[in-house]
Amino acid sequence: MSEAIRISEIFGPTIQGEGALIGQPTVFVRTGGCDYRCVWCDTLHAVESKYRDEWKPMSAAEIFARVEELSGGRPLMVSLSGGNPAIQPLGELIKLGHEKGYEFALETQGSVAADWFAALDVLTLSPKPPSSEMDTDWMKFDACIEAAGEDANIAIKIVVFDDSDYAYAREAAERYPHLPLYLQPGNHQIGGNADTDALNARMRWLVEQVNKDQWFNATVLPQLHVMLWGNERGV
Repeated sequence: MSEAIRISEIFGPTIQGEGALIGQPTVFVRTGGCDYRCVWCDTLHAVESKYRDEWKPMSAAEIFARVEELSGGRPLMVSLSGGNPAIQPLGELIKLGHEKGYEFALETQGSVAADWFAALDVLTLSPKPPSSEMDTDWMKFDACIEAAGEDANIAIKIVVFDDSDYAYAREAAERYPHLPLYLQPGNHQIGGNADTDALNARMRWLVEQVNKDQWFNATVLPQLHVMLWGNERGV
């Protein structure tokens, strides 16, 4: 019997709101549990242990059956998120989906490497900048890249709130010049209605910084899901 996977929520189809796959139709499989505690985390319901009673233990077959139900049996991208989905045993789920033509994208901070990373169609590594009050272990980050394999489709995505975060992103880009890098303005408001005016202002500032520095190989994107639905869950 396969190992149970802790699930916070499964929803969609919707669109990916950020990063390399922005705008692409997807079903989200959000796992429960995380090894980080970012101060501005906007998915605390999938992170903090006080919500663990809401996380449902499911088998890979049960999860994929729900994905098929939501997608009407038509293959699409499945986004594995959290929390930190890398701490869950997702290899069998990916195998089941691939057999039916589904693709899988994972977003993780790069703190835990898993052997099933090599089966992913897209791996987005999102190291957390200084504003998160978390520290990046670049050796563990490198282990995630290595686990994905030489031919992996890997991108880096960094949330930027301020000058310190921007400098961190520049350093990450210098460390991994071979990987595409996506920047997005951070959402400072947790829950309730999103402060879209502040997000737009931060987006404009970020665009101005990138252009001033002639950092032309960075891609700057909004948090599209926040612009469309605010901080509403399950969209």
